Amino acid sequence: MSSQHTSSLHNNAFDIDAIRSQFPFINHDSPVVYLDSAATTQKPQCVIDAINQYYSQQNANVHRGSHSLTAHATQQFEQARSRVQFFIGANSHKEIIWTRGATEAINLIAQTYARSTLQVGDEILVGEMEHHANIVPWQIVAQQTGAKVIKVPMTQECQWDMNAFHALLNKKTRIVATAHITNVTATRQPIEAIIGLAHQYGAMVVIDGAQGIVHETVDVQKLDCDFYVFSGHKLYAPAGIGVLYGKQSLLDAMPPWHGGGKMVEKVSFEHTSFADLPGKFEAGTPNVAGALGLATAIEWLTGFDVNHIEAHIHQLSHQLVKGLAAIEGVTIIGLQPQASVVSFTITLEGENIHHQDIATLLDQQNIAVRSGHHCAHPFMDALGIDGTIRVSIGVYNNEKDIKALLVALTKAIELL
Repeated sequence: MSSQHTSSLHNNAFDIDAIRSQFPFINHDSPVVYLDSAATTQKPQCVIDAINQYYSQQNANVHRGSHSLTAHATQQFEQARSRVQFFIGANSHKEIIWTRGATEAINLIAQTYARSTLQVGDEILVGEMEHHANIVPWQIVAQQTGAKVIKVPMTQECQWDMNAFHALLNKKTRIVATAHITNVTATRQPIEAIIGLAHQYGAMVVIDGAQGIVHETVDVQKLDCDFYVFSGHKLYAPAGIGVLYGKQSLLDAMPPWHGGGKMVEKVSFEHTSFADLPGKFEAGTPNVAGALGLATAIEWLTGFDVNHIEAHIHQLSHQLVKGLAAIEGVTIIGLQPQASVVSFTITLEGENIHHQDIATLLDQQNIAVRSGHHCAHPFMDALGIDGTIRVSIGVYNNEKDIKALLVALTKAIELL
């Protein structure tokens, strides 16, 4: 761990310049203003160092072999799991399953818990604003089992419609799936109320925390959610590593998904017995470097006061929203006060300007934003549009970044 990183961990005062200096992409005089953190975040030097150290000084497989390298790697790998357990308030390290990301975690739940328990006519309630990763796996398992995927509509304010949800819940409801925070508008869903109401009907609740884990302190026991999933790469950690949290009683009862090494206790051609949790769901060589990188990112992030981070992001969001409101033709979608994500469309003289055209013109001015449907076709369909321009703010962004975007956007519109 670098001395600079250690210093920042022991000083909760929010110093944006000091934070930016820890990100090589930003600190090395890159001309790009990066405003696409909801897609993936840039990585601090401490995370890059953790990955480099593993591969350059301690590379070994885990839970295999008897030499000191593998013993040390295994120890660090399991310490990383415990770090995640503490981070989200899980009851046991056995409830933390390594995955490639939130997408794989949801697919694992669908193909193990859901496929082994759903019957013909059972219902899965899924929010209209969900990312495709929290829709398609449920459609697949519904086709496999004869269950049905039922849409929970959103309100005009782009919120989960609790009245509609209450009306849809019934004795056939088995699973409810929702995002913690949506990836298009950063709408914070009422997950506490959703979980409480779903449990009254005996339904299990799956929370997609890919966006939420970055902005809130998560306590899965307090939430009482049955499953919570997130990806490392949106949390200033490497790509290719993610987490599935599940209540131990549910995970114990679920069958394995992938077969192979490590997830077994004994194999013969007549019978195979499976390993205990969490190994049962972690076949093959895991992403050891990714797990260590995720643990390092969590340590780095929790070294700051989350309230300071959110206040900083809210300030930038306010600056962004105020600036967008002053630009003729801009319509903000589902505006959430102080959101880390702002999506908008542009209409000039009654004509809708294609989001890709705007994003391309911004890119030519070194402003990186996302355009398109954001893997949320049903959300776009409900809004009656084919896509938006999305600006998403990370901990490393500053007021100059927002100003540069607004200037570039104004110029792009003038060119059109």
